[in-house]
Amino acid sequence: MQALSNGIPHRPIGSQRTRPHACLARAGGAVLGVIAIILLVLAVAGFLVWFFACPCERTPGSYLFGEVVEEPVRDWTFANEVRLCQIQVATRPLPHAINLNCMATDDGELYLSCAQCDGKRWSTAALARPEARLRLDDRVYPVTLTRITDSDLKDRAWAARIKKIHALRGGALDDPPDTPRPDDDAWWSFHVESAG
Repeated sequence: MQALSNGIPHRPIGSQRTRPHACLARAGGAVLGVIAIILLVLAVAGFLVWFFACPCERTPGSYLFGEVVEEPVRDWTFANEVRLCQIQVATRPLPHAINLNCMATDDGELYLSCAQCDGKRWSTAALARPEARLRLDDRVYPVTLTRITDSDLKDRAWAARIKKIHALRGGALDDPPDTPRPDDDAWWSFHVESAG
């Protein structure tokens, strides 16, 4: 180090030593930046998997992909061959899709059912905007949903549910065929009508 004429020590350019805490701060900032980028990439990847793959079991999804069937469907009995239907309703900012019980009567009428449905996101959206999309075996059907309150129709939907579960489980039933339908507050049903 050289002393200037005023007596203050001076370090020549190029000979300055780097302070250890400054290096650590720069390295720590770089590490935090890399961690932030990794977390961002993982969050985007997780969102994309969720958006394109779900609904998955009990995890809701967003948009239902598949071949769109525009022709009107008059006989929905083929829906009894799948365990669950997937329904997409209009919500903001993205659509909301879930797995749901669906069952067709012998004459081809289709119903969706839901336990403790009041206040659920999908049912609230269906009541506000009944236009929806239904996916069965990678085919997507534009539909209109109507909540049924008529006791006779609800009994038909309940009987179709019991019959479908019985058929899918090879005769094993949690609910025997004569099980009474739950109270209206506990079990909701929606009639599904083809919008095609």
